[in-house]
Amino acid sequence: MKYSPPLGKAVLIRRYKQFLADVELASGEVRTIHCPNTGSMKHCTAPGSEIWFSTSDNPSRKYPDTWELIKSGGDYIGINTHRANKLVVAAIENEVIEELSDYQRLRTEVKYGLENSRIDILLGADDRPDCYVEVKSVTLLDTAFGDGEGFFPDAVSSRGLKHLRELAGMVNLGKRAVLVFCVQHTGIKRVSAARNIDPAYADALVEAGAAGVEILAYQCKMSPVASVIDRKLPVVVG
Repeated sequence: MKYSPPLGKAVLIRRYKQFLADVELASGEVRTIHCPNTGSMKHCTAPGSEIWFSTSDNPSRKYPDTWELIKSGGDYIGINTHRANKLVVAAIENEVIEELSDYQRLRTEVKYGLENSRIDILLGADDRPDCYVEVKSVTLLDTAFGDGEGFFPDAVSSRGLKHLRELAGMVNLGKRAVLVFCVQHTGIKRVSAARNIDPAYADALVEAGAAGVEILAYQCKMSPVASVIDRKLPVVVG
């Protein structure tokens, strides 16, 4: 996924009110930009860090700039969680995610389940059950637990719990269900549930795996020029 037009560069001053950040451009201009991330963004908001932003040409937007990347400790981190779905779709279409290859049809944002949900990606083929794919963006690297240890979620996630229930429900109906952790952090080497942050989610992930939900993690190669999913990472469920 190449960024077009090219991203702008700035230095982070602060993130606040969840969806806003103040940044300073090389010219000295201070600008408020949109922060497209509902999580806590733990370890991703150090003031003084280099950041990159995209700019929309939509005249109705109050904040036309969107925070895309931050550089922390030499690693790139993808701040825009909306990019995760597009990255996974591209990886499926280019057969990077082998577990999700050989499907003839791909749709996004399809209504499903018993709790008024939308599945991120629905794959279909004539010779097998439909495959329901939920995507979660992982950006939390916590070296207190070891080198390269990545975790999800970075805040208590009732929405994440609902999605695990919905995926398990699809398996019970004879469908295939897959949770893909899209790792938008170049320093993460494996992914675990953040039991210290959301023990209920960690328990639900174990239950979902036992019910037949497949759990995968794929990492993005990231830069201010382009981002692409390029390799599989181990997942620790427990």
